[in-house]
Amino acid sequence: MDVEKAIKKRRAYRILEKIEITDEMLNKIIEAARLAPSCFNKQPWRFLFVRNPEKLEKFKQVFSEGNEWAYDASMLAIVFSKKEDDCIVKNRKYYLFDTGLAVGQMLLQATEMGLLTHPIAGFSPKKIRNLTDIPEDYKIITVIIFGKHPTKAKEEKRPARLKFSEFCYWEKYSK
Repeated sequence: MDVEKAIKKRRAYRILEKIEITDEMLNKIIEAARLAPSCFNKQPWRFLFVRNPEKLEKFKQVFSEGNEWAYDASMLAIVFSKKEDDCIVKNRKYYLFDTGLAVGQMLLQATEMGLLTHPIAGFSPKKIRNLTDIPEDYKIITVIIFGKHPTKAKEEKRPARLKFSEFCYWEKYSK
């Protein structure tokens, strides 16, 4: 698969089935993040992966109401970072941007491998800290749900995307 195909195929489905995520698969996903660009190559991203079924069961408590579909995750990636680990240039803090680049590359690599990935905002950082010991000075940015999309699953078609004219500007900003 090429990058364009991975971009077009990637979807944040909410119907998933379990799949074994092997060490080899995980290493490919991690390598994709590792190679992401960052300000002065500081690589501020941090990932905590959970694959163990008993641990995944404990993580069900961290999801907000409405994210019960994530209970079927084969793996979770807790994404976290802190501003001190990356560039701060005249009040511009790059850690969230750079971590987002690494996550984007992970999602595309996983998509190419036939995995479903779904980053979510519906979780409790406090409950995650209680289960993981991630220090308070790190911002927990997202949780990525990994699994396999069932081939016979009925899901809505891709949600509408903005038109170029709604988010792109030429030469200067205009409404």
